[in-house]
Amino acid sequence: MKKIVSVVGARPNFIKLAPIHKLINSNEYTNRFEHIIIHTGQHYDYKLSEIFFREFSLPQANYNLDVGSSTPCIQIAEMLKKLEHLFHSNKIDLVLVYGDTNSTFAGALSATKSSINVAHIESGLRSFNREMPEEVNRILTDHISNFLYPPTKTAINNLNSENIRGEMVNAGDISVEIIREAETKIRNSSILENLDLEPNEYYLFTLHRSENTNFESLQSVINIFKNISDLKIVFPIHPRTVNLLNQLNLYKKLQKCTNVKLIEPVGYMDFIKLLKCAIKVVTDSGGTQKEAYLLKTPCITIRNNTEWVETIEEGWNILTGIDVEKTTDAIMNWNPQKPSTQNPIFGKGMTSNIIVNHLKRVLDE
Repeated sequence: MKKIVSVVGARPNFIKLAPIHKLINSNEYTNRFEHIIIHTGQHYDYKLSEIFFREFSLPQANYNLDVGSSTPCIQIAEMLKKLEHLFHSNKIDLVLVYGDTNSTFAGALSATKSSINVAHIESGLRSFNREMPEEVNRILTDHISNFLYPPTKTAINNLNSENIRGEMVNAGDISVEIIREAETKIRNSSILENLDLEPNEYYLFTLHRSENTNFESLQSVINIFKNISDLKIVFPIHPRTVNLLNQLNLYKKLQKCTNVKLIEPVGYMDFIKLLKCAIKVVTDSGGTQKEAYLLKTPCITIRNNTEWVETIEEGWNILTGIDVEKTTDAIMNWNPQKPSTQNPIFGKGMTSNIIVNHLKRVLDE
């Protein structure tokens, strides 16, 4: 029996892990693979971490490294130290990493240095902005991975242009099957009732990137809210962002925007329900851009670039940066027409099958 380790540590990793774990543990593969889950603890909010594991029926991680919050270098160094010990003591055959977090890069580097093959799910994404921490993680992980699963044609082209040496498999994006499953589960979500909301009466807003959490950007966000004072905004805001706003003497200004409903971060199913029922979403999240496309919710991205260029080309996503006038205009006046049929830019929902079948082949060789 081959031992496969999944290294995860943050919300995007947990979500991508779920279909892979489910398939590896199905009757078809249960006697072929032992799947070990290592949670680095990068997502150190225990409550939120547990919500995601529960919502996706994931078992408790086999190991939790509890690295917690720190600078990126210290966080990655702690992961490397602890992962190396686990990899050597468990005689691992292959390490799976997901996306572009610090846990992704640490898992890939530690495995490579331990002479273990690395498989990277969601490889080849590029924003071409090296100031994004995620961009550096993506590039480095791709160049040391043995097997790469790019989600789009653009991602494949990016890998080819960089002369990546690992074996590439056109797998599509695992989010297609995740969203399909989520749409069946969000019927049980009571988030709209709890917040006294009706579908298509509000705009969803999310903000988390470090480049957008400075005084100028946060002041611009408040100015955007003021410009659309007659529109209802739902803003799941993390306590860390609240603390930062308080430090910058901006939180009271935000509270004066009475059209903005500030709520604590929610679980994945509640978030997908909010996203699906919103008029539009305004976000700096890469994952939310993709989810919005799959849910046919118009997306305004408050960044100057995106790794999900297909959503722009399809006319369902628009880049405004944190520009007050551009973002306000997009919220008020940009109204893309919903297509009768959606172009399957992220594949047909067979990604987990393609990946696990490929792993079976390479591990049997």
